Amino acid sequence: MTYNEAIAYIHSICWRGSRPGLERIGVLCDLLGNPQDALSFIHVAGTNGKGSVCAMLAEICQHAGYRTGMFTSPYVRQFNERISVDGTPISNSRLAEIIARVRPVAESMEDPPTEFELITAAAFLYFCEEHCQLVILETGLGGRLDSTNIIKTPVATVITGIGLDHTAQLGSTIAEIAEEKAGIIKPGCPVILGSSEDEVQRVVGEKANLESAPIHFVHFDKLHIDEISLEGTRFFITGERQPYHMQLLGKYQPRNAIIAIETARVLGFSEKSIRVGIENARWPARFEILQQDPLVIFDGGHNPLGVDAVVDTVKVLFSGKVHVLTGVMADKEYISMAMQLQEIAASVFCVTPDNPRALDAEEYAVVFAKAGMPARPVKNMEDGLEAAMQKARSDGRPLLIVGSLYMYKDVRESLEYLEQKRKMQ
Repeated sequence: MTYNEAIAYIHSICWRGSRPGLERIGVLCDLLGNPQDALSFIHVAGTNGKGSVCAMLAEICQHAGYRTGMFTSPYVRQFNERISVDGTPISNSRLAEIIARVRPVAESMEDPPTEFELITAAAFLYFCEEHCQLVILETGLGGRLDSTNIIKTPVATVITGIGLDHTAQLGSTIAEIAEEKAGIIKPGCPVILGSSEDEVQRVVGEKANLESAPIHFVHFDKLHIDEISLEGTRFFITGERQPYHMQLLGKYQPRNAIIAIETARVLGFSEKSIRVGIENARWPARFEILQQDPLVIFDGGHNPLGVDAVVDTVKVLFSGKVHVLTGVMADKEYISMAMQLQEIAASVFCVTPDNPRALDAEEYAVVFAKAGMPARPVKNMEDGLEAAMQKARSDGRPLLIVGSLYMYKDVRESLEYLEQKRKMQ
């Protein structure tokens, strides 16, 4: 099996969709020899911040000398990014080889696995064969019935902030969603909760108590942001003299950092490893600067909680409004997000992300217009970027690209194409 054949096979089963439950992943892992049972995990769930927290924890673990695996989703440019060891994505040849071994096992099952279940099992197999000492494991959807929850005893369970997202699958209230996320808590395993909402703390606390799992609440009131700029962020924790430095941008990133710090301290990592890990962590598509002239920033804020964090960051970094290029999935709370974005938008360009679930650009533009912010729908990413960058360059404003992570690859490729086009003129 070649790499392209492996990717084609993985995506060929996506029509099965998301079917919550642990039965299929349990059978598949058992047929593969239960590679997950030979691994140690830090299991991470939450509505927002999971990817950044995972990236920071992976850097901390690597600096401490652990061979560290990381499983995240979705990818932003290449599928391989989802499965990495010590910061290096799985190679094309290794991915093809592992999928070739997993495929006949999966197809032998009476009830075959979904795409995410297949990928999860393949990742377990890879991490086991690569002799990973710790694996940072991000849930896909929810927690309780997520395929990653097949693991038995993680060294720590992390639950980041919780908001209203995927309500059709997880519940229509914060309490219901928190209950689903808390489903990853295991007997006796420490829980780190990165939410200060009373309802979330109650729900997660009750589940932790039921499982005799010690719970550690992250105290965000001890977090003090000293400086945020386009070069990075510096923050303090009350009672500690030495500041933390981050390369990651975004006013929301220190909150993610303090979750990672609390987790690392619970697990006994040295302060040096923690500080170096926080400073060295990188995570694409989270308030990432893609270009300087004009200034182009991408952020994958794709739900109201994420967009709110982006808006806060724009207000801190820039004195005026920015131009916005945006696209979203039709199953998201896009009306709320449009209302939030109009606070910072000098103009809006709407694009249709390359995904079957995407909201049409013209329909999204109508939402902005009804909110009092005329928006221009564009037919494709190249045209949208070119028009938005011309606008940004002409009046000296930054361009913020915000919305679905499914846009990221198209944005990067379109920027490269437009740069080549500019050089040829």
